[in-house]
Order: sequence, then C-alpha cells, then structure tokens
Amino acid sequence: MSLPVVLAGARGHGRTHLLNIRRLQEAGLVRLVGICELTPLGAEELTGLGEPAQSADLGELLDRTGARIAVICTPIHTHTELALTAASRGVHTLLEKPTTPSFAAYEGLLTGLEKYGTACQVGFQSLGSHAVEAIRKLIADGAIGEVRGIGAAGAWARDEAYYSRAPWAGRRTLDGRDVVDGVLTNPLAHALATALRIDGSDRADSVGGIRLEQFRANDIEADDTTCLRLLTGGGTAVTVAVTLCAERPDEPYVLVHGASGRITFWYKEDRVLLQRAGRGPEQTEYARTDLLENLVAHVREGAPLLVPPERTGAFMRIVESVRTAPLPAPLPADAWYSAPGGTGPRRIVRGIDALVARSAESLSTFSELGAGWAAPPAEVHS
Repeated sequence: MSLPVVLAGARGHGRTHLLNIRRLQEAGLVRLVGICELTPLGAEELTGLGEPAQSADLGELLDRTGARIAVICTPIHTHTELALTAASRGVHTLLEKPTTPSFAAYEGLLTGLEKYGTACQVGFQSLGSHAVEAIRKLIADGAIGEVRGIGAAGAWARDEAYYSRAPWAGRRTLDGRDVVDGVLTNPLAHALATALRIDGSDRADSVGGIRLEQFRANDIEADDTTCLRLLTGGGTAVTVAVTLCAERPDEPYVLVHGASGRITFWYKEDRVLLQRAGRGPEQTEYARTDLLENLVAHVREGAPLLVPPERTGAFMRIVESVRTAPLPAPLPADAWYSAPGGTGPRRIVRGIDALVARSAESLSTFSELGAGWAAPPAEVHS
C-alpha cells in the first residue's frame, strides 16, 4: 500500500517536493495526507493531490493523519525541532539540507533519531546520482592514477530580492537562533557534499584543517562568495569555490585530479567527463535515484538509505566552522557592480567566474590566486 506523507513547507523550494510527491502518488508509492504551512494552500496549488489536511502545527497534523513519512522543507533554524517532532511520533523524515544549523544541533538530532528508532534522509539530491559510485569505482580501478586532490566550483546568480524573500534568508542568526544561510552551507552545499562523498570522507571524523575565505557583495550577514580548503582523513586536499554573484551563471561541478587523468562531474546534470592520458575523452550521463523514493523503499523493504544524517557529519563540521568564523568580509565597492536580474537588480563580482574555475583547477584559495580583495583569513579552523 502507498505510504501516507505529510509535507512541511510546500511553497518556495517546497514546490519541488510537492511535484515529486504528486509523481510518486501517481505511481502508487505514497499519498499526500497533510500539508503543514502557515497559510493553507489553495485548490489550484493542490491539483492532482486530492484534499490533504492542512495545519500550521506539524505535530497535530501528524497525529491526525497517521503519516508514516514527513518531508521537511522549512527554514534552516527549524530543521532540528521539526525532525524530532516527527521522530517522537515514529514518523520517518526526508529533511532538507543543511541537516541542522550547528554541530550541537546535529548531535542532538542523531541522539533523538536513535532514541525514537526512526529513519532520516537528508536532502542532498546529488548524492542520489548513480554517477557518484561510478566515479568512485573509476578512482578505485586506477582510471586516473593516484588522486592528487578534488576541486569543486559553483558560479550561480541570485538577485537582491532573493535575500528579501524571507526573514531568515542570508542570515547567520535570527532572533538569537542559528541560521547559517550562506552560499556554501545552502544554495551550493551540494558541491561540498558531493566532493566529500566522492572521496569517501563524509563522516564527522573525516575532515580537518578547514580554511575558510568568506566574502559578501550583497548587504547580508552571511557569505555569497566563499572559498574553502580542507584535508580529509585520507590525505586528500579538497577545495570548494562558490558564488551567488556570477557574471555568467553556469552548472556547478566537481573536479577530481589524478596523476594520469581527471574526472569532471556536473552533478545537477548527472554528467561525467573522464579524461586520461593516451585516450580520448569519455562522457557519460547517469540515472539518479530519488531520495524520497529511496526513503519509501527503506521504510517498506529495508533498502539502505542514500543520505542518512551520519553521512553528512563532515559537511556539518564545515557548517560549524562557517557558523563560528568571523563575519564574512564585505567586498570593496570596486570589486562588484549591479546589473538587472530576474526580479530586480543583482550584484556581480568582477572576474569571479574565472576565479572560481581557477580554484577548482589549481586547488588554491582566492587569496592564493591573487584576488586583490581576498586577504587570507586571520585563523585556520579545524
């Protein structure tokens, strides 16, 4: 029988979950029994989904509907509370990333999940790509020789309205609660999480030597242009350079450097390019397993979860480093300019597209690449 599902947060990014639930409902895997929103959805927003119960109180809604799964797509600072509200009722969760806004909250979530015996899947969609394991196998088989490092690059664009869409957007804290809504921890978090998974370094004890260079062109608390370098427990240097102030937005990617070749993974497209000495380039597109579908299979058949919270521990170490780091440095006025965006003006950092790409290529930070505005950080986080 189809599993009853409640969706908490059905607008904004939550609309993608609503569409996915509709797809799985049509396939007979789930049925939407509840929507948790401050303002109820109208009939036009629920086309093809019946008449689910609606409430602003998740606990009450779960009790009333008898849901087996809760999909939680709410502001970052509510993740822990809502996930534990569901777990305490024996309800399994698909929890949007980032897992929690602090490492202490992450540990509290793990403790609660163990206490209540419920499953949790964290919404790093890229980790459902079959390309990830294919890349790991290529590396293990020596296709590119010894791995010398992994770089990741993301150059996206968000206009100024993106930061005014919600009170928590672009904030490090809100009303005394951690939020940590920066480019590295939220919009382009997949670049980091995917690089860590490819290296097999995704658990909490897998990373150290974390160095952050965080900046902002927008008038926000959090970062919109950031570079990170860390060292994994296996000795792999990982560099991630990301921005929401791109000149020409493009698909983010992860680049694995080997002694005799390289692998580029455009993770939103599930597309892999293998380049190695003495052979022509090989490009392959892979399928992807949907994370909610995987959670349903876990609940019904015991299938292994693709992204259990334990395998976001290394990512959460970086979130904690971002949370406790000094405020992102505002970029000088001559480092960026304003141009029309989709719904209003957006800020563009001069030369950032090339800088982000060079970071992934050279495994260097912004300051090491000579960006005039990127003074090295005062301290190294570990």
